[in-house]
Amino acid sequence: MGTKQEQVLLLDPPNELRFRGPFTDVNTSELKLSNPSERRVCFKVKTTAPKRYCVRPNSGLIEPGKAVAVAVMLQPFEYDPNERNKHKFMVQTMFAPEGPIESQEALWKEAKPEQLMDSKLKCVFELPVDAQQNNLDSGAAHVENVKSHALPEKYAAPPKAEENGARQRKPGPPTPPKPVSASGNSTPPNTPVSASVQQPSMTIEEEKQPGSDPATMVAVLAIALLGFAITVYVFVL
Repeated sequence: MGTKQEQVLLLDPPNELRFRGPFTDVNTSELKLSNPSERRVCFKVKTTAPKRYCVRPNSGLIEPGKAVAVAVMLQPFEYDPNERNKHKFMVQTMFAPEGPIESQEALWKEAKPEQLMDSKLKCVFELPVDAQQNNLDSGAAHVENVKSHALPEKYAAPPKAEENGARQRKPGPPTPPKPVSASGNSTPPNTPVSASVQQPSMTIEEEKQPGSDPATMVAVLAIALLGFAITVYVFVL
């Protein structure tokens, strides 16, 4: 197996393709391929993300002492600074045979591995300083907006169990003394006291009034009727 040849072309830039945002439109980075040798060189450009880039020209033939400018066009996309970029490009080359070339595609298919030379470049995405500041400002504004839209107190989370317990254990007003009945026994709170206990003097006075008893009233009425009857009898006689 033969040793792989060193890249004959000079690449500018040699290691990185930089794309400067914003990335809302097609973003182009130029790659210059120079042939310092005395032979013609065939080249083609490959990428690990063919759907994200458009390369013009993506293949061709460079004459001795000449150079070709390759436009690498990044398609619009939503840029995420936290996303790790793994896009890479490879410039593959080989010396062209003498004489006319009918098909470069067939030439690449027939090439032996030891005839191929390649160089790899990684892609770098960068934002302008003002765009980065705008992103920071928008992020800070978003945080402030979230804070300003805090839930009202009535929608806030309920207090913790310890707080509820402390509130329940809060001392209340002093308990009033229990009333004492005439017999000396304490009466439970909020228990109605009978009229005889609350108003003893009124009950005693009613018992002293004559005629308040029904039996006494009947006796008095009977005596009055008997006296009236005797009086009528005597008057008739």
